[in-house]
Amino acid sequence: MRVDIWSDIVCPWCYVGKRRFEKALATFEHRQDVQIVHRSFQLDPRSPRGQTVDRKQMLQQKYGWSTIQVQQADAQMTQLAAAEGLDYKLGGGVTGNTMDAHQVVHLARERGLQDKVLERLYKAHFVDQQSIFERETLVALGTETGLDTADIRDAFARDAFAEAVARDNTEARELGANGVPFFVVDHKLAVSGAQAVDVFGRALAQAAGILP
Repeated sequence: MRVDIWSDIVCPWCYVGKRRFEKALATFEHRQDVQIVHRSFQLDPRSPRGQTVDRKQMLQQKYGWSTIQVQQADAQMTQLAAAEGLDYKLGGGVTGNTMDAHQVVHLARERGLQDKVLERLYKAHFVDQQSIFERETLVALGTETGLDTADIRDAFARDAFAEAVARDNTEARELGANGVPFFVVDHKLAVSGAQAVDVFGRALAQAAGILP
């Protein structure tokens, strides 16, 4: 069984959804037969690469929120993340184009390190408040998690996975995904959003033919 998971590394719900899915998978009796493939989705692909903006200001402009509304949303998100064992720090930080971060994840897939690298990038952004929008930071994070430094630099120099990231974005939208996280279980069941653990559990069981 294969599970494709579309996500963006700056999406707080995506990290929560990853944890919830992992909890469901841990109790799935056929978990050893499940292949996880992380796919790219860019929430803001038109933002200039290599540049960042204040995250709070972005949310205010995008949704028309007040400063208080942003603070309330962040507090709620932090509480939800904490329930999944994630220590979000949303008090500051920046956001930007995630193309290069996604390229590192694609490289990691080729090297058999995709989940480990994606996990590190999520932690860097949401817990450690490190920027994942500068290539040198991404090189350091990728190297830390087992990728070869020269391989990362070469991928950046050639934009080696830019087309793969674009294809992932296109496929997600063709499947009807307007946001992330977005899960497709065994090419037949779609689950949208960071659903409860039991929802993911039922989707896995249905795909395996355990549930009707």
